[in-house]
Amino acid sequence: MVPFLVVLHVLISVSLVLVVLMQSSKGDGMAGTAFGGSMGGAVFGGRGAGTFLSKATTWLAVFFMVNCGALAFVSAQRDAPINADPTATTTSPVTEVAQEVAQEEQARQQALEQQRIQDSIARAAAAGNDGAIDVAPVQPSDDDGGQQSDGNQ
Repeated sequence: MVPFLVVLHVLISVSLVLVVLMQSSKGDGMAGTAFGGSMGGAVFGGRGAGTFLSKATTWLAVFFMVNCGALAFVSAQRDAPINADPTATTTSPVTEVAQEVAQEEQARQQALEQQRIQDSIARAAAAGNDGAIDVAPVQPSDDDGGQQSDGNQ
């Protein structure tokens, strides 16, 4: 169904462009020369070329709009799952990759933090600081009651 509608859409589009180009504007346009100069008058009558092209433009424009709507409807129906759960969320492959990268980065940051703590402990032990660890002070947060931690608990 979709390939048929696409072919029909292309044919309507090309026909619409040709009919619009054949119409005369303020000058003679291509309407007078499209059928061999004065031959247009013999085929359509004195004013027949103008009215025929005007009506053809109108009908082709209507067919074009209806076909656009049909293509949009068919493509939306084709892309939507048949029995989809409206509450279910779907993720795109790009989102999944981004989430994996974020998880890997978080794991890397945690590993670096653990390594920093272990290095601090090793330096303290090597310096003989009686178990004192040289760690930067932690800023107070709202959930610890405003008490500042100095790392010597």
